[in-house]
Amino acid sequence: MLRPRIIPCLLVHEGGLVKTVKFKDPKYVGDPINAVRIFNEKESDELVVLDIDATKNGVEPDYRMISHLAAECRMPLCYGGGITTAEQASRIISLGVEKVALSAAAVQSLALVEEIAAEIGRQSVVVVIDVRKRMLGGGYDVYTHNGTRKAGLGALEFAEAAARAGAGEIVMNVIERDGTMSGYDLNLARQLRERVNVPISFLGGCGSLDDIAALIDAVGVVGAVAGSLFVFKGQYRAVLINYPSPDAREAIVQRVAHTG
Repeated sequence: MLRPRIIPCLLVHEGGLVKTVKFKDPKYVGDPINAVRIFNEKESDELVVLDIDATKNGVEPDYRMISHLAAECRMPLCYGGGITTAEQASRIISLGVEKVALSAAAVQSLALVEEIAAEIGRQSVVVVIDVRKRMLGGGYDVYTHNGTRKAGLGALEFAEAAARAGAGEIVMNVIERDGTMSGYDLNLARQLRERVNVPISFLGGCGSLDDIAALIDAVGVVGAVAGSLFVFKGQYRAVLINYPSPDAREAIVQRVAHTG
């Protein structure tokens, strides 16, 4: 049976682990490899690592870093950043990574999503959609390049198109909630659940285990992805890599039985 997943998301900037707020002001919070080792010990469900420099700077994925991460990681690992070809995606999978994440490259060419899915299997292809809520008229717009470029696409319509093209998972990342720890956008989560029939995950705004429980209550089986929750502790946001205990996780995921 499919179960909800609780997934830390690590952002890599200039070789270090950082956390942003609304995609801005990256704060250094440690070494990515050390973070992976801690999440290993805490038996994290999965791990997402996003290099936020690669696409913005127009460079290839850092295969050396990816290889080191994959060698250390004892859980399913998803890597995103700088992937623009099926050959790059295949090389990353060969290093021991389970999934590759596409964002700007998928927006530019859904044919690339189809090509990569044919090369490595759609179960290994994740499309991450960075979105902002429209000020007027409702709905959500897609952005790329760390939220600096408006793509001219509706978020839900693009999610449907990406799933049709071969994405095995859709991750919706709400820019305004990034790092705010103010809770997930449950309205958008419900809309996405109704629009696509592939696994979905949500990122942006998680500040507590109650927020994860609320997301599961809202949409059932889902990936609850979080950054700040798993790298900060307490009201002063002291840096501390953390993850819920097995008992706490089980109590949360059991809620799916009440949501279908």
